[in-house]
Amino acid sequence: MLKEGNIRIPSGCAISGIIDRSGAVFSGQIIADSIATMHDRSNGLGGGFAAYGIYPDFKEHYAFHMFYDDTKAKQDTEDLLKANFVITYEEKIPTRKTQSIKNAPLIYRYFVLPKLEVLNANEMNDEDFIVKFIFNVNKNIDGAYIFSSGKNMGVFKAVGYPEDVAEFYKLETYNGYMWTAHGRFPTNTPGWWGGAHPFNLLNISVVHNGELSSYDTNRKYLEEFGYSCTLQTDTEVAAYIFDLLLRKHNLPVPLAAKVIASPLWNQVERLSPKERELYYNLKIIYSKALLNGPFSLIVTYDNGFIAINDRIKLRPLTAASQGDMIYVASEESAIRKVCKNPDKVWIPKGGEPVVAEIEQQNISEIYDKKEVTA
Repeated sequence: MLKEGNIRIPSGCAISGIIDRSGAVFSGQIIADSIATMHDRSNGLGGGFAAYGIYPDFKEHYAFHMFYDDTKAKQDTEDLLKANFVITYEEKIPTRKTQSIKNAPLIYRYFVLPKLEVLNANEMNDEDFIVKFIFNVNKNIDGAYIFSSGKNMGVFKAVGYPEDVAEFYKLETYNGYMWTAHGRFPTNTPGWWGGAHPFNLLNISVVHNGELSSYDTNRKYLEEFGYSCTLQTDTEVAAYIFDLLLRKHNLPVPLAAKVIASPLWNQVERLSPKERELYYNLKIIYSKALLNGPFSLIVTYDNGFIAINDRIKLRPLTAASQGDMIYVASEESAIRKVCKNPDKVWIPKGGEPVVAEIEQQNISEIYDKKEVTA
């Protein structure tokens, strides 16, 4: 099979996201119905979902979802897992035979906690240790790939159309308070299981439509902070940038949005002195975290999501609300498929974030009041 970067196919891609801000859970069938409406935006070379709130019985454990090419990769990885983690529960992820999903790897999940003595020996907190562990496995164990690693959440992805991926993983049996979905039309790859979206690190996941011309700059910037970009895909760097900004640097979500889709310099010059100083600092400090090129993406984290597209809106994004439910998608049809009569439908401007969180006022509404602080 040709590797990432060795083939180029014009892009399409579909993204969809739904959250119930009350924290109530709903079936994965809903997000599957939403993304299926945009079937023609993908070509069967990748589909996937991120689900939050699906593991309440193990909500304090890290849930590792794993692809293995063979039993040797599985054994090598499990030996390393047992040396570093307490494994509370493990199993093969349930799937059903689906005609269009073929050549599946071995797919397992493990609910784990890092051993205290290992954390002490490495002088690291559990999140930093897990990130380091994931990079080690994905880079150094041939045929093993950790594709999901958060708490009370999980990523499910494969080579196939997203509606077929949902059937394969039995997503109708899972209930979560937030879901995202992706239908892939690869730009620089023939498509493979690990390259399907979402891309995940801890509780941050990204689904993406577009192509980042800033990939190499972003990758080199992330490597300065110890991130290992091994998948040769632009969506991987987007996920790691948000991990850096939100988890490592603890930026507020609206400011993280303005880092990756920063206002143009001539726009900054027209802002108030307070805002101008803020954006000058952001653009200087985080210049290499700016995402250039056409994109729309949905970033999910512990208790909410941010949806945003590039500054001149070269990729589509539509949003809607109905009560506590917030919907975002590449096309309005994907929203109306699962929400017949939304209270509000809007098309965000380029670079304008849609932010929704559990039991909180929409942060984007607060941000629009222009009272911005560093």
